[in-house]
Amino acid sequence: MLDYFRDLLTPFGEKPDEELFRGGAHVHHRDLADLLVADEGVGRSRPELLIVTHALPDVVPFTAVAPHMTERLGGRAVNFAIAQQGLAAPFTALRIASAYHRAGRAAEVVLAVLEQTTLPTAFPLVQDTPLTDSAAALVLGGAPAGGDGPVLRFVRAHAAGSAATALDGYGPGRELDEDGTLLVLGPWVTEDLPPGERTAVHRVAPGSYCTSLWLDLADHWQEWQRSYRRVVLCDTDPRSGRSHVALFATEGKAATR
Repeated sequence: MLDYFRDLLTPFGEKPDEELFRGGAHVHHRDLADLLVADEGVGRSRPELLIVTHALPDVVPFTAVAPHMTERLGGRAVNFAIAQQGLAAPFTALRIASAYHRAGRAAEVVLAVLEQTTLPTAFPLVQDTPLTDSAAALVLGGAPAGGDGPVLRFVRAHAAGSAATALDGYGPGRELDEDGTLLVLGPWVTEDLPPGERTAVHRVAPGSYCTSLWLDLADHWQEWQRSYRRVVLCDTDPRSGRSHVALFATEGKAATR
């Protein structure tokens, strides 16, 4: 791998930091995908569409992870990856998944968000935070456990130049002062946001870049769907300054979307 990175970086006048690279955790994207599939909630899904997203590159950039994960989940999904968008990638994936669903091309979708931290050169976002190797998966459109009870449905996503702008004047912004709304702020939102008095706020702890919101959604969505009518996720990419918002709503017995 060091030979590969030497060949890759030399034309740009760079060379790999061997000590940094050897000291990394070396958790590959394929490892993270396999851990997600090992979870029962993900492993039993049989999606028609599977999207892998990541903001940081794989430690070994030779494995097509989306086809690998698809093979583990029935082998019939259209699959691809979204990268080089920073933490916007999962939000882009949600919009694509929604379009597939509206067109009748995918009743069930798996969205994987992967983050590994072993890189061949120094990257301040990784070393200074520091970040943790992590992954989250959303299974969208599958029947709720037990076939009954409320479900969490993706509604829409939006981006703007700041968190305040992203939350104001668009769909989620108009609903922030309504009862039953939870605003989930990622660790990169540093603005002072005064949501409506009736809006609950949950702040995600630092330690991740692209996976932050989705790790907390995976951990808490069942609790949140019982307590709130809508969940608004918002984070700001520290590299681009762009803020991204996604709105989920709780519904009765319909399948989650």
